[in-house]
Amino acid sequence: MKKQSKLGTLLRMVKLVKPLTGFMILAVTMGTLGFLCAQFIPILGGFAVLHGLKSDIPLPITAVWVLLIVFALVRAVLRYTEQRTNHYIAFTLLAIIRDKVFGALRRLCPAKLEGRDKGDLISLITSDVELLEVFYAHTISPICIAFLVELVMVVFIGSYHWSLGLLALVAFVSVGVVLPLIISKRSGTLGDELRGDAGNLAAFMLESIRGLDETIQYGGGQERLQKLTDKTNELSAKQGKLNKLTGVNLALANTFILFFDAAMLILCTVLYSKGIIGFDGFLIPLIALMSSFGPVTALANLGTTLQATVASGARVLAIIDEKPETEDITGKETITFKGAKAENVTFSYGGETVLKDLSISFPENKIIGIVGKSGCGKSTLLKLLMRFWSTNQGTVSVSEKSVEEINTDNLREMESYMTQETQLFKDTVAGNIRIAKLDATQEEIETACKKASIHDFIMTLPKGYETEVGELGDTLSGGERQRIGLARAFLHDAPFMLLDEPTSNLDSLNEAVILKSLKEESSGKTVVLVTHRKSTARIAPEVISMESGRVS
Repeated sequence: MKKQSKLGTLLRMVKLVKPLTGFMILAVTMGTLGFLCAQFIPILGGFAVLHGLKSDIPLPITAVWVLLIVFALVRAVLRYTEQRTNHYIAFTLLAIIRDKVFGALRRLCPAKLEGRDKGDLISLITSDVELLEVFYAHTISPICIAFLVELVMVVFIGSYHWSLGLLALVAFVSVGVVLPLIISKRSGTLGDELRGDAGNLAAFMLESIRGLDETIQYGGGQERLQKLTDKTNELSAKQGKLNKLTGVNLALANTFILFFDAAMLILCTVLYSKGIIGFDGFLIPLIALMSSFGPVTALANLGTTLQATVASGARVLAIIDEKPETEDITGKETITFKGAKAENVTFSYGGETVLKDLSISFPENKIIGIVGKSGCGKSTLLKLLMRFWSTNQGTVSVSEKSVEEINTDNLREMESYMTQETQLFKDTVAGNIRIAKLDATQEEIETACKKASIHDFIMTLPKGYETEVGELGDTLSGGERQRIGLARAFLHDAPFMLLDEPTSNLDSLNEAVILKSLKEESSGKTVVLVTHRKSTARIAPEVISMESGRVS
């Protein structure tokens, strides 16, 4: 995907607010009124001082005191409403973005996600998405609020003399626009680097946790710890640099503010000394400017924080925009399974040719065994039959129809696919098996487990089918996880079963039981049995040997 500019990323992020435009208008309105209340409190105090000095003021002194109390009370309500609305917008949009991200991951899976750092993906869907809360709760509406509030203040200050209004405009633009641009330029790509390093650290941590047993066994703990320390120190150094920049930027903002306060004092003094303005024109504009920098100061701080936010937004949008290897097909006529075949199929992955002019037929009601060394293309063929990838040349067809012309849901309904590594979720045994058929009854689940020779084992567990299997099924052995995967395939009950090394983690006794079950249950089904075990392949009337992407 073409890398998007920071401005393009920001505009994309803003567009996501469209469904919540009404709430955003409410937040901006409340925020604007709230800041004006806060800023006019000292101005009203100035009017009270002028009254005490026997100068004319535009309001009765009673009205001034009443407004002081009202503005102080209303300010709290307006501020609360603004913050609550902004956070409602932010967290609603985070839910929408998460939905889009998970939808994108589903489309990209499995082809585009193979080889991706899982830790980096976890960092993206957690910390990167969470960081967008800063943008939606503390960036969009503050920019709008600052524009409206300072516009009002420029007009108010300018009502005493046009030059005072012009100076106020220059001050607000300098602190709220020019300074953030300077800060952003000084920050450079630090925000992008920080988010990228955070993702790499998350990937390294996940890998380290998963490989903890091997690390301990081979005494690699010290080396692993040193790498972790180095990565953490590198990330901390960049975070420290960003924090230092934030401090310097804050000092710059305060310097700008002091400069313009001093400039306003000098200008007011000059105009007053020349008799162009009265004492009220000296005091009120000065107080007004000094109390009006709150909204633009918030914008000045964005110059640093927005770097990391935009970097996170770019990572999230890149995943949402990434094109899947194969798009879902809809709108075609539903078909039933009547055999499958691969004709003159050539397929390359990562620049390496995996299958070369391969042709194999899978007739109805037949078990086809496929054997061969690792890397010869056996698993790739099954993925092509599932249409996880598309062929470079040749045709993969089901029921005499190219898989590129079959509705994706229809194709997957006709196929049961068991992978070499069964993925289990942090759920109950029953919940993990029910993935294959969400509306399955308990009886159907138990029947599938009996066919997979795992029912008796499940009944020995503390809560039977309601026993939690732990994260990644780590409470179960490899063979037990594999049999749960096989139970899923039986539960799905598709006419075309694609089994990738279904007995690789089983002992000879369990292998014999499962093979017997496969033979008995294969009536009315076509089974493709990929294996490197000769004992497993014996149940297939026809065994095809593959070598270097071809039928040998």
